[in-house]
Amino acid sequence: MKPKTVGRSDGELAVIPPVDCGGLCADSIILTLNGEICVGDLRPGMRVITRDRGAVPLTRIEMRRVTCRAVRILAGSLGHTRPERDVVLPAGQSILVRDWRAKALFGADQALVPVSRLVDGEFVTLEPAREIVTCDLGFDGAHVLYVDGLELATGPQTVAAHRTA
Repeated sequence: MKPKTVGRSDGELAVIPPVDCGGLCADSIILTLNGEICVGDLRPGMRVITRDRGAVPLTRIEMRRVTCRAVRILAGSLGHTRPERDVVLPAGQSILVRDWRAKALFGADQALVPVSRLVDGEFVTLEPAREIVTCDLGFDGAHVLYVDGLELATGPQTVAAHRTA
């Protein structure tokens, strides 16, 4: 008698786990040469302040409506006034961590990881899938941007922990 099991005959999973998307929420506040503005109000040619290269020109912006899991970060949870207000991010959005969390969680001085890796269930919480308007920003390469008091990455989203110097 064979045991009853759930799965496929080829040994693969019967249900594929969801892939978390990234992107900046359209209502997030980003730091530009013209001051803080809403991400959804950005236009190609505007210069955005980056951690790694100073002010860089935005080459493209793509807005899309996606349904994905989200992570809520309460104001001040990641340091003094970081973030400045409660923030909701797509669970796959990469964030630069460069405080005690980087050393404790990832064994490095700083780490670029999906925000879902920071979920603690109290101050950083995972929310069920929901519809979010995201903006994918295009630059001359990948950069770390200042968004809502956080350091968020653009470019190809990091799925696994990526350690930096």
